Amino acid sequence: MTVLRIALAQLNPTVGDLDGNLAKLIDAYDRAEAAGCDIVAFPELSITGYPPEDLVLKPGFVADNRAALESFAAHTLECTAVIGFVDADRDLYNAAAVCVGGSVAGTYRKRLLPNYAVFDEQRYFTAGTDNDPLELYEIGGVKVGVSVCEDIWSPFGPLATQAAGGAELNININGSPYHWEKDTGRERMVATRAQDAHSAIVYVNQVGGQDELVFDGGSFVVDAEGHVLARSPQFVEDLMIVDVPIPPVYRGRLLDPRGKSTDAELPIVHISSSPRTPDGVRAAPLAEPLDRHRELYDALVLGTRDYLRKNGFTDVVIGLSGGIDSTLVACIAADALGAEHVHGVSMPSRYSSDHSKSDAQSLAENLGIDFRTISIEPAFQSYLDMLAPSFEGREPGLTYENLQSRCRGQLLMALSNEMGWMVLTTGNKSELAVGYFTIYGDSVGGYAVIKDVLKLDVYELCRYVNRAADRDVIPENVIVKPPSAELRPDQRDDQSLPPYEILDPILELYVEQDRTANEIIEIGHDATLVRRITRLVDIAEYKRRQSPPGVRVSPKAFGKDRRMPITHGYRG
Repeated sequence: MTVLRIALAQLNPTVGDLDGNLAKLIDAYDRAEAAGCDIVAFPELSITGYPPEDLVLKPGFVADNRAALESFAAHTLECTAVIGFVDADRDLYNAAAVCVGGSVAGTYRKRLLPNYAVFDEQRYFTAGTDNDPLELYEIGGVKVGVSVCEDIWSPFGPLATQAAGGAELNININGSPYHWEKDTGRERMVATRAQDAHSAIVYVNQVGGQDELVFDGGSFVVDAEGHVLARSPQFVEDLMIVDVPIPPVYRGRLLDPRGKSTDAELPIVHISSSPRTPDGVRAAPLAEPLDRHRELYDALVLGTRDYLRKNGFTDVVIGLSGGIDSTLVACIAADALGAEHVHGVSMPSRYSSDHSKSDAQSLAENLGIDFRTISIEPAFQSYLDMLAPSFEGREPGLTYENLQSRCRGQLLMALSNEMGWMVLTTGNKSELAVGYFTIYGDSVGGYAVIKDVLKLDVYELCRYVNRAADRDVIPENVIVKPPSAELRPDQRDDQSLPPYEILDPILELYVEQDRTANEIIEIGHDATLVRRITRLVDIAEYKRRQSPPGVRVSPKAFGKDRRMPITHGYRG
């Protein structure tokens, strides 16, 4: 049995930082080479970072990306590297280069281009076709196929062709964005492909945050029977080195009930006839999957950290109301940046309760973050005085509530301008869905950390924070008190919205599953309530378009994922 030593370089690139990415790639390659690896696999488009979006429309960027690839290839020695880059001739291609011995030994062009959810690859790339060479690479005496991300999702895709053509191992490089519990689906799918192809699969994924997207890594290796041999941890960079046994595949293929393949063998690019791997197989690392709450929390931390650091921000400022949402955002920010880089501001008004002010201060003390109090009362009263002639004879209402929220937004943006701190907005997905926020008020800021987290999950994540710390970092009163914006006397969220236990399931059906109002009613939800909630979601689209980006953690998030027209008349 042949054994190949393979490194999975789960890296965190920065889109467009070609020099920085190249330095990361070379460092990981050198470590793989020093470990005697036969192959090192890097993520999809790892030269440019993924997704590069409209940067690839700049010919200079594409040329620079190619120059970076040539620099990397010139650095290679005995270890064969599979690395993602943008290839170009008449069109652009999402491609993988096979580099060894100082040059590029071959190129594979991605054949299945995703164009759904957050993916928009057909806008930029042309799919590889049968006119492009589909080659196998003999590495250490093993026939190795190469594929890119989406290529592996189809049971009839390139992997099947490579397997029929003689592949014994497939290297699949990925930029697969996270949403909760996606890792289990990936592993299940890849295990099925390995069983169908009778070949081991190396699945290497990018890690890190990129605008709304966060990539969880979780790279892994499965054998020809679909068993997971090794797994990298989620949400951290990792160079996982695995000794992968490659048994003869003919037995499995001969016994396949679907019959023997009659396809011709694919062309083979010879690289090496025997492996570099020492005798024996060392134990492979097998990181345990994270539970749902830790996985979700770690995704929010990583997405927030990378958005801030990659955009040059060191510090953040948060309006701390003593409520559950701003509390969770503060915890995430402290874990993302360090407590010394987080600044909390209590901005009480005439309607703020004593416990909200004390809860905010207790949280700040527990986290060790900077905390200050700036009353909005003078500004609020000034606005009321200025507007009094225009509002004469009108009863105070929602406008007065929104004025308070906008006073707070102005204060936070003033601190941001003066101190260079980015404002983190604190609204959750439930509020964002139904428009329960003040445009140009509590929605102002640079990043919306929990914009894709429903309210019930906000509570669960706060409980997770306390469990993980084994103490009440978050005061118990924050978790148990009724949620309120505190913009009028004795205000509670459930005076404007149904309880979140009722609201969130309806939003999940309407927003994430694309059910119509009629379909949700047929499931058993109250018809009047469903009509009201779905109408609120629809008319809030213009407000959401003006809200900042935030971490995508669900299968369907507001932003580049869910793209509804602002103006439409369909009511379902």
